[in-house]
Amino acid sequence: MKKTQRKQLHLGVLLYGCGHHQAAWLMPDSSVERIGDISYYQSLAQLAEKGCFDAVFFADNHSFLANDPNEMPAFWLDPVVNLTAISQVTHYVGLVSTISSTFSNPFTASRQLLSLDHITKGRVGWNLVTSMRDEEALNHSMSELPPHDERYEKADEFAAVMHKLFLSWDSHEVLYNRADKQLINPVNINPINFKGTYFKVKGPSTTPKSPQGRPVAMQAGASKQGIALAAKYADAVYSVSWNLNQAKKYRKKLYEQIKQNGACDRHIKVFPGLVTYVGRTHEEALAKKAALDEKLPVETALKQLSFFLQQDCSHWEIDLKVPALPSIAEFKGPVGRYETILEIIKDTRPTVKELLGYLNAGGGHFTLIGTPEEIVDQMEVWFEAGVADGFNLMPPTLPGSLKDFVELIVPEMQKRGIFRKQYKGHTLRDHLGLS
Repeated sequence: MKKTQRKQLHLGVLLYGCGHHQAAWLMPDSSVERIGDISYYQSLAQLAEKGCFDAVFFADNHSFLANDPNEMPAFWLDPVVNLTAISQVTHYVGLVSTISSTFSNPFTASRQLLSLDHITKGRVGWNLVTSMRDEEALNHSMSELPPHDERYEKADEFAAVMHKLFLSWDSHEVLYNRADKQLINPVNINPINFKGTYFKVKGPSTTPKSPQGRPVAMQAGASKQGIALAAKYADAVYSVSWNLNQAKKYRKKLYEQIKQNGACDRHIKVFPGLVTYVGRTHEEALAKKAALDEKLPVETALKQLSFFLQQDCSHWEIDLKVPALPSIAEFKGPVGRYETILEIIKDTRPTVKELLGYLNAGGGHFTLIGTPEEIVDQMEVWFEAGVADGFNLMPPTLPGSLKDFVELIVPEMQKRGIFRKQYKGHTLRDHLGLS
């Protein structure tokens, strides 16, 4: 009798500076001197490909973050340019870039992504964001970010234009007919004539549609508007979930929005962020986390917390309990991360110092500490519960934590039959099982 193939879990990795832990750069073996070296990012992507990851992913920021001497300028290189260089030394791993609809031109962005998709024969995805900092707006002839609702209205329009440009014509319309002196078939290459509130784009794209149909559409917003946008356009979403309860709530919200859209058979893949500290023993894993936490710059951590909470936390007593915070309904900032912080506080009743400990590597994502067996046990719980189609790894240190994951956790997943031992297809859609 033929053995039934188990459902396969997906893996991405968010490449960020020399690691997601705020103290990663302070470690004696850190890669901090290489954050502007393209060969460093190429080697990280090669490591992810060795582990058969579905994709490597870059977030982005349109302003310089290092106003504090301890804050790492993690976005040294433009993500599309970085991924183009990475594409030349990898063969299978998907390449996902963040694109801000608040600041980007859809014609230019779609052409860049399509170009890279042709260069890689179909390995590209893009993560649509609306951006979060007024400092970014100042670099784009704005005095501040537009209001939240307006940013999402613009994002909806941006996604609609992008999808039209991605599919505006096929390379089969180039005929190369020397005998009849006919280069293209103009009948099927037509303007898209998009006219909206924020964008007016005649089209078509100057680049034909990609080898995988169109680049994979990712989305990361957790607000009501973010989930509505994802339900309408995304193939997959990145999510923030501290615990299983939060992960279930997110999946339910997403499904309810899909149902409301009248597309009940549509399945959007969900990739919660995952932070791992793995060792051959539980004690070894704990020691890896403790070594990083010991070097945590408290002032920098409080500054990050101030941004998440949209209030000044710099004078909070770190050994006292976290002060009372506004409800979700009263909060005016980015909702997704704020909900996570409230969930951590509800679960653990932490001191300010303890809360910083939970947040200092990835900002409150699902965090697992232990042996490969212990970690994969918990990953399987989320996988089997249907709240995670896979995970987006956020290594506390790079390359160390990614290397640990590839060498210790991937083999355990493969042993259980829930993760590939080799790539079966070539495109990112192939890897993710998307049509």
